[in-house]
Amino acid sequence: MQNHVNINTFPCNCKIKETSGMTTITFDTHVFVKKLKAVGFTEEQAEVFAAEQARLIEDQLATKHDLLELETNLRREVKQSELLLQAKMSESKAEMVRWVVGVGMLQITLITALLLRLLPG
Repeated sequence: MQNHVNINTFPCNCKIKETSGMTTITFDTHVFVKKLKAVGFTEEQAEVFAAEQARLIEDQLATKHDLLELETNLRREVKQSELLLQAKMSESKAEMVRWVVGVGMLQITLITALLLRLLPG
């Protein structure tokens, strides 16, 4: 039997509770099963659907705490990346200075050698 249900007729039966900065979400499967049975689902269908809904809500729904933890981790990773990038830029800068000084010294040496060869004497 195919059951087509408008999702808007079934609020998620979730209760959101915030205590000590932690958000918990509870899903009332009993009420959900009763609503499904009222529109033609069998007991077995309603229970399976309610159990899956509860699992999805528990596994997939992010709480404020989850989002804050994610934000903190992302900020830490971005800061670490910035520090690593700064260190690599400093290394590159030092390497570039060494090359410029080395090339400059080579040019001075070559110019001096040419001048010594060209000057009579």
